Amino acid sequence: MYKILVREDDDSIRQELTSLLETNGYAVVSDLPCDLALLDVNMPQENGFELCARLRKQTDIPVIFLTARDSAEDEIIGFGVGADDYIRKPYNSSVLLMRISRLLNRRTDNGTTEQRGLRLDVADMRAYYNGASVELTKNETRILAAMFKKPLITRDEIIDELWNNSLYIDESTLYVNINRLREKLKSIGADEFIRTVRGVGYRL
Repeated sequence: MYKILVREDDDSIRQELTSLLETNGYAVVSDLPCDLALLDVNMPQENGFELCARLRKQTDIPVIFLTARDSAEDEIIGFGVGADDYIRKPYNSSVLLMRISRLLNRRTDNGTTEQRGLRLDVADMRAYYNGASVELTKNETRILAAMFKKPLITRDEIIDELWNNSLYIDESTLYVNINRLREKLKSIGADEFIRTVRGVGYRL
């Protein structure tokens, strides 16, 4: 389940957003780690621009500004501090959900993707977590990449994904690779990231 950080000064809007996101399968959190940040600009103490700039020093998760501030200057500042999208209030729920989904499923140009602080660099075949990294095999890299694509993935879907990338694997070999991948992730502090769903497959 993707975790979305929501920072909104208006209690009613925050409750509205929480209900919308949870109804659509997301978990709403108030701090890191998370998979995406949804920020208002006008907040006490630390405003949205400042928070976004701070997040950018810690992580490359997608950041969306959701704000009533509608000037071009504010939008420029938002993108300047590292935002991925800028949505003006009042917002359309369907459009907001679509943009969230698009950002969560994107793949950056350098072949990296991140979820809950765990980052995978497909090109370098390395996983990163909390400043530590570990080298992966081709099979382990593709298995983890497949898990990033869907919240729940079956064994057959993983095997098909590897076959599509000219990596040949059967169910017993998949089991061995996933156990090795679990151990490697555990070595950098990312333990319990891969969970077995009995009779189905795996989820992050």
